[in-house]
Amino acid sequence: MMLLKRPGCLIVIARQKTHMFSIRRFLGHDEKFFDLLEASAEQADSSVHHLVALLVRLEQHESPESLENFVRSRRKDKEITQELTEQLCKTFITPLEREDIQALAAALYKIPKTVEKIGERIVIFPGELHGRSFKKHLELLDQAAETVLAMVKELRKGTDVATAREKNARLQTIEGDADKLELELLRDLFHGDYDTKQIIFLRDLYELLEKVIDRCRDAGNIILQVVLKYS
Repeated sequence: MMLLKRPGCLIVIARQKTHMFSIRRFLGHDEKFFDLLEASAEQADSSVHHLVALLVRLEQHESPESLENFVRSRRKDKEITQELTEQLCKTFITPLEREDIQALAAALYKIPKTVEKIGERIVIFPGELHGRSFKKHLELLDQAAETVLAMVKELRKGTDVATAREKNARLQTIEGDADKLELELLRDLFHGDYDTKQIIFLRDLYELLEKVIDRCRDAGNIILQVVLKYS
């Protein structure tokens, strides 16, 4: 009640409340960066799921579908990356350093971009892959994409260093397993009974499949660096 008799104090309190509200409203826009990064990671994960579905179809001697799903994911991710760049130009305060946001966005975009290249190769020469087993590839690809998506989503709530290290270590293990798998396949390829065309086609495909997992590892490394920086 005493405050009502002292308008000067009321003015000070009112100004403080207004100040706090404006700051919260300004910082509230930071959520859009997390929204966009998560959307980009979801497109990357979606593109890998499209690739998994395509490889499963080939194992079952089914004809591959069109590249529309791959193209859509890559284009959507490119739009998200462009929007992130625009928002960085418009926003004065960001939840993470601008360089980190740009680096992570670029790393995430490379995942669907590489996946689309694999789809293009497969559509060119699908008959060579009919009946081939890609079980190990499918497991590694799915694990890598899901791990990256989880790491990106945890950025919003402020993941702890231990969790980020654990998930990044998982990506490193997946990438190491993918390297070993590629070497095994290349060894069989160069020592097996394949013609030149088959060797070139399968070698490029194996390298691209491994590269997708490399892209996921790169994104994980960036996320871990961000977490360490803000810990």
